[in-house]
Amino acid sequence: MNKALDHRQDTRKGTASKLDWRRKISDHVAFGLLVYTGLHIFMTMTQLKASGGSVLPYFALIVLVAAIIPACRMFEQRWDRLSDAEAADPALAPVFRREVIMLWAAAIGLPLALTFGFKAVAGLF
Repeated sequence: MNKALDHRQDTRKGTASKLDWRRKISDHVAFGLLVYTGLHIFMTMTQLKASGGSVLPYFALIVLVAAIIPACRMFEQRWDRLSDAEAADPALAPVFRREVIMLWAAAIGLPLALTFGFKAVAGLF
């Protein structure tokens, strides 16, 4: 029985320390979508209360569903195509870092840009 327990511990150690860019990008995409959605809904709800019933904030939520989620999925699929050997290659670290920075810039920047853009358009009418 001790041998079985030792094997199970060794297996956990081996999988926990193994580098896998596919899993890491998937985690960043999931958390980025949560941050984007939270910011977007918070900012949209603020505009709904301030604008007095405009349809534009609802359109901003449609943009979330129609464009952002599929775009993030395509972003994630580029990394899913890696083989097991490529997914553990430390040489991909600079590419991964650059794409994660772009992802987080979009996750934080797009809700701000959309909200202020729709606010500007609403101000014209």
